[in-house]
Amino acid sequence: MKALAVVHPPWPPHLPSRPQPKSRLRNTRFRVSSSLMKESRSQSQSQQQYKPRVVDELFLNVFRNKMVEEVRWDSDKPGYDGLIEVANRLMLKNPTNSDTKEAAVRVLISLFPPFLLELYKLLVASIQGGKIAALMVARVTAISCQWLMGRCTVNSVDLPDENSWTSGVFVEKCKYLEKSKCVGICVNTCKLPTQSFFKDYMGVPLLMEPNCNDYSCQVNPISSQLDPFQQYDPL
Repeated sequence: MKALAVVHPPWPPHLPSRPQPKSRLRNTRFRVSSSLMKESRSQSQSQQQYKPRVVDELFLNVFRNKMVEEVRWDSDKPGYDGLIEVANRLMLKNPTNSDTKEAAVRVLISLFPPFLLELYKLLVASIQGGKIAALMVARVTAISCQWLMGRCTVNSVDLPDENSWTSGVFVEKCKYLEKSKCVGICVNTCKLPTQSFFKDYMGVPLLMEPNCNDYSCQVNPISSQLDPFQQYDPL
């Protein structure tokens, strides 16, 4: 009888490789997809930002020149940064906030041709209690002033007479406030002068509501039939 050969298995025995945990793969894919979502979201937000136009440089230069004429001083910095320094000098030059507001109103008046404001107040501001004038101001502001304020849109607002009207302007992130980082410049060279200018020289009472936390601003018209404007005491 033949002896059987004993075959010993190799040592150490060959073990199958352990599969990669699926949970780790899923987490990796989740992290990648999350980063891609954040990147695409940030790209979409940047695409929504206002893109300067060729004519915006003209608007900036005209407005800055009018400010320089009022202040009698100019900054060495170019562009928007220089404009902010001129606005700051406007604050420093005038002894009171009221003087600063009146100086800024003079700048706004100088931007318009003679008699245009008087004709607008006489012929347009009285139609439908000022609603048509407020609607026109909102659309012109949203089209022509984004170089100064940043991206803004016309929205519907509630009027004091309990009606709504698409005559508001919402500024998503005011460039003027963001760059200046100064509540005083915002209030005394923009908010108060703009309210006074539109009410007194265009017949369109409005209220500007800047948000110093996120730099947004809501511009709300006020029905001229209900004035009294003093009940909207600005800051």
